[in-house]
Amino acid sequence: MEGVRVGKRMIGTQAPVTIGWENIPRVEGGPFKQAFFTWFQPAVLFGLILFWYYAPNSIAKASTAIGIGIGFRVLMLTMEHFFPRYESWRLTWKELATDLFYVGLGYTILNVVEDFIGAGAIIEAVQHSADWEKFHWFTGLPLLLQAFLISFIFDFGQYWMHRGMHNWYPLWLPHSVHHYITQLNINKGAVGNPVELFLIGLGVGGFFDFLPRAALLAGALGLAVGTYQHINVRFNTPRWWRFTFNTTEHHSLHHSQDFEASRSNFCNTWIIIDRFFGTCVDGEAELLGMEGGRRMSIREQMTYPFTEGWKSIKERIDRTRYGQTSAVPAE
Repeated sequence: MEGVRVGKRMIGTQAPVTIGWENIPRVEGGPFKQAFFTWFQPAVLFGLILFWYYAPNSIAKASTAIGIGIGFRVLMLTMEHFFPRYESWRLTWKELATDLFYVGLGYTILNVVEDFIGAGAIIEAVQHSADWEKFHWFTGLPLLLQAFLISFIFDFGQYWMHRGMHNWYPLWLPHSVHHYITQLNINKGAVGNPVELFLIGLGVGGFFDFLPRAALLAGALGLAVGTYQHINVRFNTPRWWRFTFNTTEHHSLHHSQDFEASRSNFCNTWIIIDRFFGTCVDGEAELLGMEGGRRMSIREQMTYPFTEGWKSIKERIDRTRYGQTSAVPAE
């Protein structure tokens, strides 16, 4: 494959990809259908912002956010069934059962672990030792600005964590499991090795627990933008949206079978972070996964980082023991 030059890189030399928004198909149909799939995403975003901005304190709480998140995912599942982007990504019962297993894992075991040794424990320790009077300047900012800063700072940290997972082999091992998914569906973001899911959950968002309204608004931004990363629905995304926010198209390239394409679009919400650091590629891909689209079982997903890590350690020991000095290609 010839590929397409994007900056200094050749994208699509190993697997077919589509580069450039002008080459991406649009939703076809009557004026109502086109208007719906053009303005659905902005309408949901602004609707959630208005709700959390004006909602009374009696309902502006985390439990409400969880309920809205679950309802939104059910709506997205319904849209995936009736309006799939790709038939090859259509959800099967086997895929759905696997996805729900990981969703349940995230809400139970991983949530408990986070509270004891993850971000929750770290944040609690810092909050009890820091002088939060120094942050009065932050609480004095306009509420929407607070929410934007919380979202952007959190996503900035996620960008570097995610990029590090692609560039440092010990972090790549647990993250690589997520790149064995062969289709995008609404719950695919939860699929991965527990070690990676724990690491990706580390962030600074919880430091702002003393700003519940701003934190809920920031969470609404994540729900109304980040949710679309893993979704089998095509939208006629407005130009300003796809320039500012991450999209399904961006994330499908990140999961492409093409190596160079997969080393792009690392952010979760704000694609402008990728644009700033030169890692943004506008386009999409249908063929996803690794090793030609090999699907992993749950058992292999759970053990892969440890078995592959042991193989790498054993090979290094053998090379040292037997005096082998030949170079080994990096991942």
